[in-house]
Amino acid sequence: MSSRSVFGLVISLSIFLLVHGFSSVEYGEALNKSLLYFEAQRSGKLPPNQRVQWRGDSGLQDGRDAGVDLVGGYYDAGDNVKFGFPMAFTVTMLSWSTIDFEAHLTAKKQLSNALQAIKWGTDYLIKAHPQPNVLYGEVGDGDSDHQCWQRPEDMTTPRTSYKIDDQHPGSDLAAETAAAFAAASIAFRPTDSIYASQLLNHAKQLYDFARNHQGLYQNSIPAAGKFYSSSGFEDELLWAAAWLHRATGNQTYVDFLGGSGNTGGTRSMFSWDDKFVGVHVLAAKLVLEGKVGSSGNWGQYKSQAEQFICSCLQKGNSNFKKSPGGLLWFQPWNNLQYTATAAFIATVYSDYLTAKKGSIQCLGGIVQPSELIAFAQSQVDYILGENPKKMSYMNQPNPNVLYGAVVGGPDENDGYTDSRSNFQQAEPATVNTAPLVGVLARLA
Repeated sequence: MSSRSVFGLVISLSIFLLVHGFSSVEYGEALNKSLLYFEAQRSGKLPPNQRVQWRGDSGLQDGRDAGVDLVGGYYDAGDNVKFGFPMAFTVTMLSWSTIDFEAHLTAKKQLSNALQAIKWGTDYLIKAHPQPNVLYGEVGDGDSDHQCWQRPEDMTTPRTSYKIDDQHPGSDLAAETAAAFAAASIAFRPTDSIYASQLLNHAKQLYDFARNHQGLYQNSIPAAGKFYSSSGFEDELLWAAAWLHRATGNQTYVDFLGGSGNTGGTRSMFSWDDKFVGVHVLAAKLVLEGKVGSSGNWGQYKSQAEQFICSCLQKGNSNFKKSPGGLLWFQPWNNLQYTATAAFIATVYSDYLTAKKGSIQCLGGIVQPSELIAFAQSQVDYILGENPKKMSYMNQPNPNVLYGAVVGGPDENDGYTDSRSNFQQAEPATVNTAPLVGVLARLA
């Protein structure tokens, strides 16, 4: 994560007061702005229908040093670096949002925008995967980039390209990108079956690459590890298998999930680094639908998914911390990323339970699907302004407005310092906004 605000603009975000209080929270407007945010984060040659007009073309020589076209993709946060690991997670979460809430997005006339947000990422990831066992995982240099405050249109810092291959593996990066491709293939299948098939082929190749050539990606791309170091790759392998099974129905991927020696245990967060909660929820969905049994690994996956949710709702045996104002608080750095993913998990699982007339047995009592939605809504409302400071942590006025940007957010006591140098709290990132797309679509 960078130490500067987005594109050198005043995106530390001068917070504004919500005049009308809770009743004025407009989920549909927030949904629209959350998707606009991804247009503002675009790298490359911008299309004629670009809605964020203050952005221009940038990074048009990316990949030239390696003889590969790496133009496109997303700038990660407040910098001009393209980090493949969080970018792939962003695409996976945008795709999951689009798959599960397609009807809601359609009703709000946002499905096309959601698919375009995904495609801007997958088009780049296709370029970054020129051979089955080659994947480019970073363009740019974080150290020099973070020392120089420039618009991407004007940047003069090095645009070095970094890759993993069979001699320099990165199972976490390859498997996360496989998950992104597999999830995106499902999202595109109803409208563009040819593109969906192309994405699925890349997903299968990268999954095999990740399994056959194992290792942590930061050992192969140390430059990325300084900013997005992976804690392991077992979660990404399971995550990729879960998405490939959902995309293909192939028993091979179910067997891998069912036979894993590590289901992850009960987790304390869901993030760009730790995908186990996502695995648990996707596996629990299969259990609820009767597509797999409820014993062994499958029972563990479902139990672990529900224990995480119980802890979010303060009804578990190890409840997550909440601020006095009611915000789930996980850590000082970019906390709203983890709040957003927790809200997303509660939202999708509520629908999975509703479809099967199910509920969760927490330590603190039985939890109905409606309680999960109420929890997710409470977290979104806090982000949008229903908090002790009456501040929105999403959309604020600036000379160049970065609509839909979600900053790191307040501390454990609801405190927030609006300063460009306060990058722990004030910097937005694509991984913050992507999970909220689905929650906002469901609430709108």
